[in-house]
Amino acid sequence: MITILELTTKRQMEGSRQVIFEEIRKRDGRVVPFDKQKITEAIFRAARAVGGEDRNIAEILTQKVIEHLQRNNQDIIPTVEGTQDAVEKILIENGHARTAKAYILYRSRRTRMRDGKSDLMDAVKEILVETSRENANISNSPSAKMLQIAMAASKNYYLSNLLPEDSAEAHREASIHIHDLDYYAKTLNCLQIDLKKLFKEGFHTGNGWIRPPQRVYSAAALAAIILQSNQNDMYGGQSFPHFDRDMGEVIRSFKKQPCEEETFQAMEGLIYNLNTMHSRAGAQVPFSSINFGTDTTEEGRMITRALLKAFEKGLGRGENPVFPNLVFRVKEGVNFDSEDPNYDLFRLALKVASHRLNPTFSFMDASFNQKYGEEVSYMGCRTRTIANRHGEELSAGRGNIASVSINLPRLALTAKEPKAFFVELDRILRLCVRQLLHRFEVLSELKMKDLPFLMGQNLYMGSENLKCNEPIHDIIKHGTLSMGFIGLAEALISLVNSHHGDSEEARQLGISIVEHMWKRTQQFCEEYDLNFALYATPAEGLSGRFINADRKRFGVLPGITDKEYYTNSYHLPVNYLTSIFEKIKIEGEYHNYCNGGHISYVELASPPRDNIEAIEKIIRHMAACNLGYGGINYPIDECISCSFSGLIPEACPQCGGTAIRRIRRITGYLSTEERFNAAKQAELRDRKSHIFNQY
Repeated sequence: MITILELTTKRQMEGSRQVIFEEIRKRDGRVVPFDKQKITEAIFRAARAVGGEDRNIAEILTQKVIEHLQRNNQDIIPTVEGTQDAVEKILIENGHARTAKAYILYRSRRTRMRDGKSDLMDAVKEILVETSRENANISNSPSAKMLQIAMAASKNYYLSNLLPEDSAEAHREASIHIHDLDYYAKTLNCLQIDLKKLFKEGFHTGNGWIRPPQRVYSAAALAAIILQSNQNDMYGGQSFPHFDRDMGEVIRSFKKQPCEEETFQAMEGLIYNLNTMHSRAGAQVPFSSINFGTDTTEEGRMITRALLKAFEKGLGRGENPVFPNLVFRVKEGVNFDSEDPNYDLFRLALKVASHRLNPTFSFMDASFNQKYGEEVSYMGCRTRTIANRHGEELSAGRGNIASVSINLPRLALTAKEPKAFFVELDRILRLCVRQLLHRFEVLSELKMKDLPFLMGQNLYMGSENLKCNEPIHDIIKHGTLSMGFIGLAEALISLVNSHHGDSEEARQLGISIVEHMWKRTQQFCEEYDLNFALYATPAEGLSGRFINADRKRFGVLPGITDKEYYTNSYHLPVNYLTSIFEKIKIEGEYHNYCNGGHISYVELASPPRDNIEAIEKIIRHMAACNLGYGGINYPIDECISCSFSGLIPEACPQCGGTAIRRIRRITGYLSTEERFNAAKQAELRDRKSHIFNQY
């Protein structure tokens, strides 16, 4: 017979056994051993986050969690998710609200990290098939795939572990886009390189000292090596701001002066190198730009002439070079009028542009460039760095530090009318400035040894006295922090039912929006004593990302989300039929406000071979409309089999071949069509040629 005492003891023992779990089911379905110490650790970690230090309380609360699970768990095996819900409930019911809040935040962070890992695995699967097309000039090689897997992992880490929560969330939901997130804490964006300084002093690549060149061949080869070496230290483009002037000066130092043919061969070698040599662990050729055209010395003119002729000749079988991006600097009194000393070079630049898409043209007499003389230089993608609160206002030795872009259509669709739109715009601009300040502070902790060529060889302004382990904070203050934007046209359609090419109301509102953003960046310059700038976002991989997110949220809206991309920055929609001169006039009004970078280009139906007079009219109209930087687009098709060049719809008219290399300009740089991402390929299909008429 069982006594009452024995029965009570038995029930107590059974009760104690009831609260002991041996297994728990994880989110992926796996069953693993139950460990109550993990619950205790999680509670104690949350308690310490709000000042708690008593582990015994965490152990008591753990027991209460287990008892709650036993009472309410209908399954034999509890789940991780259910256990975490129980922890939150017990903490709140037992008067530990602050600890509960810390636990909830910790749980949310862990969820984001898990989701990030899942996203990373999906990204890796895609990259293993083919590299991402966010950047049109990344190859599909094994090294490129390895690099992009590393980039995907970095992006995942920064979003989950480093960024402020509001910035990370705004990026995830596509309200903003943090450019080159994979390089967030590693390096800076781009640089205008002082070539003359490196030629004069020599430089070190890490394996040995490179002495100053003594021949034009070696000078051109070293120029390519410099671009390649610095590209390995940065994620953005590399540019020479005064190539003709710097090369001319080094030539004058030679004991033996080169002839025209030698100089041509050297420039041809430079172009060959920049289309074949690789940076970033072999993943791509350097994103290179060359600014030139205003040096009037005999040597400088010879460099400009040789560079243009070599680019016009093309590569080994006459192929159109993709790099470098040539930027011909236009200046009244130097090359713009028939009596100017370099007018013949301007005409040669027009001729080459009619064959090769390059050069593009920068305008030194634009209202916002004029006070700097011939100092302003551009990256091929449109970046401009000149104003400086902390030193000389030069291009050389400076560049953009980092960029973030705003989804204007999202703001317009949310606000629904202009007044509310400007309120939302101010809110998002404040978010952007906080994000850029955070990135600036993170990057400020980098040291010379982290950027061995960029800082070690003193390429950045002010880095001459930087010690090996000294943070670069005071050096990078010379650079710019850029806020960009995309989809002005679609935002205007959302707000007033037309874009800035369709109505005067939309045109005025568009100017007001961009001017408002520019004014805010100027206020941020004063507030934080840094070089903030407004920048017309290129949107190579961004246009499709924003519109896909907005289509899911708002549905398909005519003229807004009914295609695969948003329109670049302040540009008119690519399918909008208008004249060349009207497009230039409308877009020219925005260049003054986009002081961090801008570009406008016109679209022609076919290459304007040797139609120099027509090209000159276009360039002169760009100058008259206060453009800072502009270019001329048209299709270039090349048969890989026989090298025929022209418009090739399907098969080559000369040999019948179907392997066609199709070169187009994308956001400033040239690329081949198959390397465009899906959004940009859709944009390319929609592009309409602009009408050439008199103005």
